[in-house]
Amino acid sequence: MASHQSQGVQQLLTAEKRAADKVTEARKRKARRLKQAKEEAQDEIEKYRKERERQFREFEAKHMGSREDVAAKIELDTKRRIEEMNKAILNQKEPVILEILKLVYDIKPEVHKNYRQ
Repeated sequence: MASHQSQGVQQLLTAEKRAADKVTEARKRKARRLKQAKEEAQDEIEKYRKERERQFREFEAKHMGSREDVAAKIELDTKRRIEEMNKAILNQKEPVILEILKLVYDIKPEVHKNYRQ
């Protein structure tokens, strides 16, 4: 009877070992599946990001023009404004100088209103 019990215990230990091996293998498979799913998700995210960037570049080019075009427009506008300012300076320079000289030369001495005797 003792041999029968030890044989039963041996079968239980063997069955327990096989069960533990199956659980370990199942965990490994699960980890591999999770890793694979994560990699696939990353690939899908990257593809989506690239597609959205491409769409944005197309939208930007269609509605705003290229960055070089925008920079050229800004440069042209800046030059135009500087030319306008230089013309305004040339037109207003003489009257401003005369007004300043008039204020400097035409001194009218008078007592300040807060002065008390």
